[in-house]
Amino acid sequence: MTIFSKIAAGEIPSYKCAENDKFYAFLDINPVTKGHTLVIPRREVDYIFDMEDDELAAFQLFAKRVAKAIKEVFSCKKVAQVVYGLEVNHAHIHLLPMNAERDADFNHHVTVEADEQKAIAEKIFAAFKAQK
Repeated sequence: MTIFSKIAAGEIPSYKCAENDKFYAFLDINPVTKGHTLVIPRREVDYIFDMEDDELAAFQLFAKRVAKAIKEVFSCKKVAQVVYGLEVNHAHIHLLPMNAERDADFNHHVTVEADEQKAIAEKIFAAFKAQK
């Protein structure tokens, strides 16, 4: 079981931003920007392009809803979608609120205290749930 599967199962604590029966979104613990969110399938699959077409389409639609919630909470110009990294063998999408391209620079990270992470996650989750 991957660390992301354990997070989605609630075995490891996370700052939940959105979920349904197939996908889970939570704040990154080493964020590039405030609101940096990871979106994962609950089913363990190593590489995003190993997903079946219908699952990949549903994954993107779920990520789109999460991105809309992030954009609402942060009033940013756009939300970057990045498929990046080899460190966890579990498909995942990074969503980053951005007002400039430097906001998606993975060489720089920000420190966000636990209470602020919790508040951000709650706001994103509320915006996600309020969507029709």
